[in-house]
Amino acid sequence: MKRAMPFGEQVDVSSDESSSSDGDDHKAESEQMSNNIAVDQVVEELVSEEHPATKREARCSVYAKNKIRRRPELLWILRLFFPLLILLLMADQKSDALLRRARMYQEYMQLVPIPTQTHSTIPCISWAGLAASIKKLYGQPLHYLTNLCMKQRDQMRVGADDEVDPLEMLIHPTKAESSIWLMEEVHRRTSSPHYLAKLWLADPMYHVYIDPVFPKLQNPSK
Repeated sequence: MKRAMPFGEQVDVSSDESSSSDGDDHKAESEQMSNNIAVDQVVEELVSEEHPATKREARCSVYAKNKIRRRPELLWILRLFFPLLILLLMADQKSDALLRRARMYQEYMQLVPIPTQTHSTIPCISWAGLAASIKKLYGQPLHYLTNLCMKQRDQMRVGADDEVDPLEMLIHPTKAESSIWLMEEVHRRTSSPHYLAKLWLADPMYHVYIDPVFPKLQNPSK
């Protein structure tokens, strides 16, 4: 004979399962909240720079956050490549600054007139020495590329049989000076600011070959 179960007694058969389910849900919610916070931090850092590209990214940061939340693996990719991205942004900023500086420099050098009359014969021992004498006599700078060429010409003489001989014994000083002014005119009139910026970016000591002698231009607008 079966005994009937008392009416007042209740059997809880789902308490363990429900508590386990609640614990899993709470854990999942905590992980999701932590991921959301981490995503917010990474994305905010990513779009907080002053570079124009990051300003454009800032306008769609909400979309980026939602996309990363749906794909948590993107968060680790951001964390891995974020330092590299910062370095690339810094390099872009430096490149832009050098390009602006090169453009201003080239525009100024185009305004400096090439002398129409030369002085008497200038004694010279080396190409660099001749270039220095020209700057002093004419009171104007030589182009960055011209100064580089003077250095290269002196380096070409290293190891030659006549390396120790003065330059004026090998080439007439008038011809040597004329060759410098011809080269200078080419560099002033045809050099690209982009090419200059590329050279300056590769050489941290580029300013050594930029002359500080800047004459006052009578008609800079022409």
